[in-house]
Formats: sequence, C-alpha cells, structure tokens
Amino acid sequence: MRDLASCFGEYAVQVSEASCSSYANHSCISSSLTPSIQNAVICLYKTILSSRKQLLITVTWCKNNLTQGLSIKLGDERFTALKLNSNSRLFRKKKGSKSFEFDCSKFEIFWDLSTAKYNTGPEPVEGFYILVMVDSELGLVLGDMAEEAVTRKLKTGIPAAKFSLVSRREHFSGNTLYSTKAQFCDTGTSHDILIRCSGENEGLKHPVLSVCIDKKIVIRVKRLQWNFRGNQTIFVDGLLVDLMWDVHDWFFNPASGYAVFMFRTRSGMDSRLWLEEKLVQKDQEKVEFSLLIYASPERQKKIKDTQMSFWGF
Repeated sequence: MRDLASCFGEYAVQVSEASCSSYANHSCISSSLTPSIQNAVICLYKTILSSRKQLLITVTWCKNNLTQGLSIKLGDERFTALKLNSNSRLFRKKKGSKSFEFDCSKFEIFWDLSTAKYNTGPEPVEGFYILVMVDSELGLVLGDMAEEAVTRKLKTGIPAAKFSLVSRREHFSGNTLYSTKAQFCDTGTSHDILIRCSGENEGLKHPVLSVCIDKKIVIRVKRLQWNFRGNQTIFVDGLLVDLMWDVHDWFFNPASGYAVFMFRTRSGMDSRLWLEEKLVQKDQEKVEFSLLIYASPERQKKIKDTQMSFWGF
C-alpha cells in the first residue's frame, strides 16, 4: 500500500457532505457483529525538556494468541530503550527499572504491569505505570498509578517536562467493524469511534463505509469500491479534523493488503488538507494529533499471524 498522505495528490475523492452536522439526527448503525480484535497500539509522544531539548518517545503494546509485548523506543524509533516479550500470563507480572545513556543524556525507566487490567486489546486500561526519566527530569508519565509511583520512587519536587501525544496507531484484524476511543486535544473529552463497512451480505448493492463518533454518523461513503480513497473534514471539540481513508487493498489486493483510516487535527489557519511536506514548515513546538487505524479483515490472516515479528517482538 502507498503512503496514506501521498494518495490525495491524485485519484482522491471528496465526499459531498460538508460536515458531521449533516448527520446530527442520525443514530449510528447498530450491528450484531463483534468488533475486530486490536493487535497493536503504537503511541508517539513528543517531550520538551526544560533545556528546550526535544525528544520523541514511542511506546508500543502488542498482543496475539500466544505472546504479549511492550517496547519503548527513543528518537525516530532508532534506539530500543526497553523490550518486554512473554506469554500473556507472565507478561502481567512484569515490573522493574532500567538505566542507560542515549544522545548525551542519562535515562531511567520504571514500570509496573503486575496489577494491570486490560480490555480486549494489548494496552492496559488501569492498574499500571510507566515513568521515563531524562537527566533527573520526568520525561514521560503513563498509567493511573503513575502519581503514586512518582511519590514513592522519586525525590519530592522533581521537575516534569512537557509532553504530548502526537500520534496513535492501532492495528486490527477480524471483520470490517472497528471500535476505538480517541481524545483529539489535551483539553477535550474521549470520544467513541466506530468504523463500519457494510456489504452485499447485508442487502446492499454496493459496499458502504460509515464512520460514527459518539454514536452519530459523521460520514457515509457509498459505492466504496469506486470511492476507495477520499477525505472529509469534520468538527470535534471545536477542532477541524481531517478524516482520510484508503481501502484500495480491500478490493484490489485482498490477499495481503489492509485499509488505513486517519484522523488528524489541524488549525483553522490551515486552508488545505494536511500533506507530508507540510511537516517541515510547522512550528517545532506546535503539537497536532493523528490517529491511524490499520484494518485487516479476517480473510487476511497473514497480518495477524506475523503481528509480533512485524513490531520486533
């Protein structure tokens, strides 16, 4: 599959409906299907230290039927700071710490997953913490038990760097129903997102793509086999959010392909859809958020079977 952003320079299809307000009175399509299984979650955080030095931290959670893994990488995913991999039962008992040096800085990582609780995905929802120290400064704090861990393990009054979630990637396999949550800005609320592809087996002449936020349909793409790439701007929490989709491989490369859905916030000052080349022009400290969903139907079992090796576990 080509890179998602590059697809919109050519062959892009713009849906005619203007905004989610067009669907304000519609309820999200109900379904008896069980949502697809989440195999991996990859979160990219941007940390700005008190010295103004910037650092990228990538946290990856991964799980299949046999094993479960966690990795933390620094920089542009070049340096693996921490890698945990074991069967699911033993993984939940993992806790510890690690010290090392990277890019002329001293790092310490503290983690405890021994009481972590999970839903259906590989990422814990409560009962855990991960702390990343950079030169005696808190560079990243994750988990509901993090505050208690900071008080217990670190000195009082330790400075905390500013960090933000820049992007989140989620990999799914199963059917064509995908359910997740997203918070599009630090001050916003968490929203339920449901992506559904309905087909001929449901009495439709052509496949239809529906995207719902908080049980309301925000876009509905008909004749999806022709409109397999496109974009739509919606409004969430007062923000412009570009919603882009590329389901080309569902129709033309079903043996090994997957679909990609992307939600990306942008400033009202931006007059056009985000493209990759704009990254170099943006303010270094301005943080926008992206959610990418990689979706593989059940017939494409290759991705599910190789998920762990794909992420280096």
